[in-house]
Amino acid sequence: MSEHVREMYEYHFWANQRILEHLASLSPRYYHQEIESVFPSVAKVLSHIYLTDCMWLSILNGEDMAEALESSRERGTQLEGIELEQLAEKYRLLGDEYLSFIQDQKDLEEIFVLNNPYTSIRETRISEIILHVVNHGTYHRGNISAMLHQMGEASVMTDYAFFWYEEEASSQQ
Repeated sequence: MSEHVREMYEYHFWANQRILEHLASLSPRYYHQEIESVFPSVAKVLSHIYLTDCMWLSILNGEDMAEALESSRERGTQLEGIELEQLAEKYRLLGDEYLSFIQDQKDLEEIFVLNNPYTSIRETRISEIILHVVNHGTYHRGNISAMLHQMGEASVMTDYAFFWYEEEASSQQ
């Protein structure tokens, strides 16, 4: 299972990079433009994914969920108005932190107690949190794709199957 969890996180990292690179190739207006959608702008969606990923990594590193949520809110104010290039670098560094965390774990199936202030206390596994991070990112990258289409611009494919083929091709080089 640990190999699968690592690969799923690598997919998440790859898909985020694909979206960020695609946005960098477009006019900056697509990143900042406010529209009627699930989020007011693509910048807000990307910040949300990033902040949520940060929050979960803090929890995986032992921080209480209520504290991690508060830290995420504080970090969010620092992202207001951040340019795409700066956010892309933050994503890259966070991805490195996650991959290092995953590499350092002896057992990704280790159970720990999650005290969610919005729901309840429950036991969960490190692997479940990482797979949730991946799933959450996939969901919101779909929002970004829809928002770009709504603004008249094409998105980029980030399906897991495309990751397989790109990884396969890069390993054969």
